Amino acid sequence: MLSRKATKAEPGPTYSIVWKSRMSDIDRSAWNTLALPLKTPLLEWEWLHLLEDSGSARAETGWQPLHLTVWSGDRLVGAAPLYAKGHSDGEFVFDHAWAHLAQRLGIRYYPKLVGMSPFSPVVGYRFLIDPSSDAAQVTRLMVNAIDSFCYTNKIVGCSFLFVDPEWKAQMESLGFIAWQHQSYAWNNRGFHSFEDYLAIFNTNQRRNIRRERRSTERAGICIKPLTGAEIPRQLFPLMYTYYSRTNDQYGPWGCKYLTKAFFEGLHHRFRHRLLLMAAFDGPENELPVGLSFLLTKNDRLYGRYWGCARKINHLHFNACYYSPIEWAIRHGVGLFDPGAGSPHKVRRGFEAVANHSLHRFYDPSLAQILQEHIDEINRQEQQVVENLNAALPFSKAQKR
Repeated sequence: MLSRKATKAEPGPTYSIVWKSRMSDIDRSAWNTLALPLKTPLLEWEWLHLLEDSGSARAETGWQPLHLTVWSGDRLVGAAPLYAKGHSDGEFVFDHAWAHLAQRLGIRYYPKLVGMSPFSPVVGYRFLIDPSSDAAQVTRLMVNAIDSFCYTNKIVGCSFLFVDPEWKAQMESLGFIAWQHQSYAWNNRGFHSFEDYLAIFNTNQRRNIRRERRSTERAGICIKPLTGAEIPRQLFPLMYTYYSRTNDQYGPWGCKYLTKAFFEGLHHRFRHRLLLMAAFDGPENELPVGLSFLLTKNDRLYGRYWGCARKINHLHFNACYYSPIEWAIRHGVGLFDPGAGSPHKVRRGFEAVANHSLHRFYDPSLAQILQEHIDEINRQEQQVVENLNAALPFSKAQKR
């Protein structure tokens, strides 16, 4: 049993720290007062609560919620969604080499403490802090509480994954070590139409994209964007079916944590943040043969899940990339994160970008090895980014 007793925080006598084992134990309005101003939608109370309430993120799946909260009297001034992990699955930051190293050194690597929105390789994780409070002081209190928790429970490491770039610098100043990773992003360069977007490609790739777009049209497929209240209830269990089918294709390498109850719960709890690209084969009152599930907030778009009833040439590219880009241009989206995946995104105009995780090992041996080798690890990761971007099929004018 992990010890998570409430403690009086020092040196700020007006603050107290309380660990919470369920989002339902934290007032939704108080949490969202801190989360809603953030760029990411994945730290909002409804999303995190639904992950737990649906049975997706729970101790039995290796994601034991241990949320850190900071209070000034009865006012929530700081919060961090955290999870005790008994494995490294579902994180998309692949620290298995560190786990194997710990095993060779005779060090127990699990459980570890992880801060992220579960199963979501989406940049934006950070502590949630009331802007009217002393942010630096509250951050230090939270780091001290995490350190104390890990030492008390003999936890070897704490990691924050896919962190907010501005928050990264603050946490590095408090001793966390940044590990660079590679992901993808589409940036809106002031495009007015999809044709504007196509103009940045070289002639061959522009022709290829147009051919892939026509391919689904010739197959009789119509892709319709649906947002918020436009999304009918019956599409949520169907999205679960397609999500499951896609994950099953990857066998033990899949990330199949989300339950049917999670998708069904989105209908009345979170659909205001959703965009579905629904691919219809025939009249639109029929169920779609393919669905792409995305999240949107302000000028950001995030691709998350995808699936289909049967294989249709180029449907994946159209439902997950081209149609969302077209929607993003129409709605003034500045950045589209398509999610983790293979380098075929580069061929569709997504640039390789760096993201970071933050790590602290409490075992001296692991801490020393991380410190000695992280610079070389990060150089190699940066080389991956540069190599991928060298293959971007843009016109010569765009590459200047």
